[in-house]
Amino acid sequence: MKPAYELAQVIERFGKEFDKHYSPNSYIRRTLHAIERCRTLSLGGHVDKCDHCGHIRISYNSCRNRHCPKCQNTQREAWIESRKADLIPVPYFHVVFTVPDKLNGLFIGYPRMMYTLLFRSVWETIAQFSYTKLHAETGMVSVLHTWGQSLSVHPHIHCIVPGGGMDYKGKWKQVKTSAKGKVFLFPVKNLSKVFRGKFLEGLQKQLHLEKGIIKEFYKTNWVVYAKEPFAGPAQVVEYLGRYTHKVAISNHRLLNIDESGVTFQWRDYRDNKEKILPLDGVEFLRRFCQHILPKGFVRIRHYGILSTTRRPMLHELQEAFGIIVPRIKEKKDWKQICREHLNYDPDLCPCCGKGTMITIEVFLAGRPPPMESLEVLSQVMMN
Repeated sequence: MKPAYELAQVIERFGKEFDKHYSPNSYIRRTLHAIERCRTLSLGGHVDKCDHCGHIRISYNSCRNRHCPKCQNTQREAWIESRKADLIPVPYFHVVFTVPDKLNGLFIGYPRMMYTLLFRSVWETIAQFSYTKLHAETGMVSVLHTWGQSLSVHPHIHCIVPGGGMDYKGKWKQVKTSAKGKVFLFPVKNLSKVFRGKFLEGLQKQLHLEKGIIKEFYKTNWVVYAKEPFAGPAQVVEYLGRYTHKVAISNHRLLNIDESGVTFQWRDYRDNKEKILPLDGVEFLRRFCQHILPKGFVRIRHYGILSTTRRPMLHELQEAFGIIVPRIKEKKDWKQICREHLNYDPDLCPCCGKGTMITIEVFLAGRPPPMESLEVLSQVMMN
């Protein structure tokens, strides 16, 4: 179902005022411009015609920007499809590492350095517990989120961690199971303390802050949250899709855009209730732009036995579990991804439901579709 309002409309309406007020850098401007132009005439497109009923469809190209709420569905599903090949039949845990809001100013001022430090501290914490508790090397898939539901700055990392690791003999060593049959990863209170220590040690090396400031950060509780293990590998894949390609706000959360600003829906996790938040248009864009990641920054990272460099070891482990690993990986195009994961066939005629849509013409960016196609399309809509 198409949303009533889009982020592109906010940018179109308030972008110039935001630019005048805050003077964002060229990278942020290009990102906003790409989102505004996404699936419009300015990016070009193509004309398709049904080979059965003659229906004409005009499609505009996507911007493919990772911050665009309209460009994530097929990218997310393609990423999940490729991750299926990395699964092993063991318990998996979802662990979330969060930093105190007292550090928000540093994340805004030094985003690349702080996000890099956050990734490194999280992995060093998980790796240390795996080595000390299991005497094994584990792995981790981690996804950076920088926002809260109200578009506030809220840096945190979602991690999917297998419940165990490979020992020095190349054998799988699983985490312990309690007397009641429950499986736990590592104690979250201990994880929190080690994570805090590693992050603040790295922060001091990077910025050489006064000892009093570092002490204040130590006094604050650092939250690490670990959910119970997933029911199986299939649930892991499904769950990953909720986090990997999220953007700061989806179009479906936008409730209204007018001269006074933007109104959107958000969930207040303090009482777990849906609420409505009106914001001035310029303020809305200011908050959104805080979540545009530095150019080239990688927000989905793989570590340990789940990293690209350790893939041969992972394949050996899968074979030990009896999993057949294909040597040649099938690469699926976006149309196949749509059919298999999004219940949508881009080639099926939306009018008759029988014919195949065939591209009959491509038009370049900034150029309108051919007049013949527009005339046919307008006649169909009138009828």
